[in-house]
This record gives sequence, C-alpha cells and structure tokens, in this order.
Amino acid sequence: MKRVFLVAAAVAALAWLRTALYAVDHAEFVYVTRFGKPDVVHDGATAAGLKVKAPWPVDAVQRIDRRVQSFDLPAVESLTRDPVNKTVDKTLAVDAFVTWKIPDAAAADRFVKVVRTPEQAKKILGPLVSGRLATLISSIAIDDLISVADEAGIDARTERVRARLLDGGGGPPLKVQALEDYGIQILDVRVRRFTYPEAVRGSIAERIRSERARKVAEYDSDGRQRAAAITTDAAAVARKIEDDAAARKTVIEGEAKAEAARVRGAAYAQDREFGLFMEKLQTFQAMVADTRDVLLLSTKHPLFDLLRGPPSPKP
Repeated sequence: MKRVFLVAAAVAALAWLRTALYAVDHAEFVYVTRFGKPDVVHDGATAAGLKVKAPWPVDAVQRIDRRVQSFDLPAVESLTRDPVNKTVDKTLAVDAFVTWKIPDAAAADRFVKVVRTPEQAKKILGPLVSGRLATLISSIAIDDLISVADEAGIDARTERVRARLLDGGGGPPLKVQALEDYGIQILDVRVRRFTYPEAVRGSIAERIRSERARKVAEYDSDGRQRAAAITTDAAAVARKIEDDAAARKTVIEGEAKAEAARVRGAAYAQDREFGLFMEKLQTFQAMVADTRDVLLLSTKHPLFDLLRGPPSPKP
C-alpha cells in the first residue's frame, strides 16, 4: 500500500513538474503571468522553442495568435449627404470586413491587459470601426459612393474610403488609436459593397424612375429643338439655292434671248424678205396655236401671203 502511495505521489510530482515546461510556436505570442501578474512575453518570431517556468499555479501561460485575423463588421447604416441642397440624403448600408493582428511583444502585453481574447477584440473593434465608417459615409455625397460602375472606379472609390478611414476620418487615425489603446494593428478595412436598406429601396426606385423620366423629357425637348433648328437651317439653305437658281435662270434666259435675237438679226440681215416671212409665220402660229376659232382673212391681208409660200431667194 505504501509503495502504491509512493508511485502515485511520484507520478503526481512528475505531472506537476511537467507544468514547468511549455513550448512557444512561431505563430503565437506566449504571455506568462506569476500569481496573476505579468512576468514575461515571448514572441514566437524570435523566441520559439521549449521554455521553463515555475510550475502551476505559480506561473500561468496564455497563448495569443500572432497571425493575421479578420472578421465581418455588422451591417453599418448611415445617412449620406446631399451636396446640392446641403441636407441629408438616403440611408446607405455598408458591407465591410476588418483584418488585424498583434504586431509585437509590447502590443501583446497591452492586448492581454486590456482585451484578453480575440472574441473580445471583435466586440471592441466592431463598434469602433463601424462608428468611424458611418461618420465617414455621412460626409460623402451619395453619387460618389454608388454612381461608379466600372471596375477601376469601384477600386478607386474603395481605396479612398479605406485611406480616409484608417488615416483620418474625424479624430485620431484609427490605426494609431487601436494600436495605442488595445495593442491591435488594424491592417485593413475593406468595403465589399454599398447597398440601400430594404426599408428605403421602394423610395429609391421611385426616385430613379422620376429621374429617368425627367431625363427622357430633357432629351425629348432637346431633340425637338435640334430637329427644329435643322429643319429651319435646311429650309433657309433650300430657299437660297432656289433663289440663286432662279437668278441664274433669268440671267441664262436673258443671255439666250439676246443671243437668239443676235442670230436672228444676222440671219434677217442677209435676206430681209425671208426674215419678214418668218416673223409673219411666227405671228400666225401664235394666233392659231391655242384656239379652235375660225380665222377669216382677206386675200389682201399680209398674213395671207404665207399661203402662197416663202419668198423666192435672192439671186
């Protein structure tokens, strides 16, 4: 019986002494406390390996992940700004996530004293980042947030929001505040998308329809004005062309008549009697061309000479 007791005591002693040994992994910080007070912090990046401490319950070990961690922010809803009317605009919902880590041993010491666990870090960072993000969104015009459609524009918008959130955005920089107060290095806050809450989507759709109707009316009015201007210009050009053509026609007809008169004069100068015959013939044609009246002529009438034939040519 005594031997069993000694064996049990030896096993218990070995188990108790085993608590004096602990390992430090590359991917963690190991925070050692003595009677609940901080004693030493091991950084796995530089001090990985097997370590020795006082056995439990003198010394206790708390392990902290030093790798990059992330979590989704709760839905952030914020009123946006109307820069034209200088009033608030529609409510916008923001979907974003946060990536963070503990950068060094000093930050790990601060993290354990203030935050203690990654779950508690989410509870602290969530409202902090969400509040800053809501304040930032409320200072930006809604068109600057949702009007872009191409990939480059979306990336540029996201980068502007990220930079203003981490490096400023009303108060001390978020990165500096989180590191100094909680030992947390915020690596990034990424916005996935901007959407309208379900409660305001109906009014937003109605607003979009009214805006599109107004644009249609503007385009229709502008098209009518342009069509009227084009029609007026075309009519003016057509009138000018017609006037120029009529003037040219008058000139050409005048020149043609003058040339014809000159040719007739030259022809009549060569044979006066034949010229008189041609004039009588033209007069006779004009008299009987558009009438069915019976023409009674005296045999002594000059026009009656036409019936006898043209004059004999001069020798």
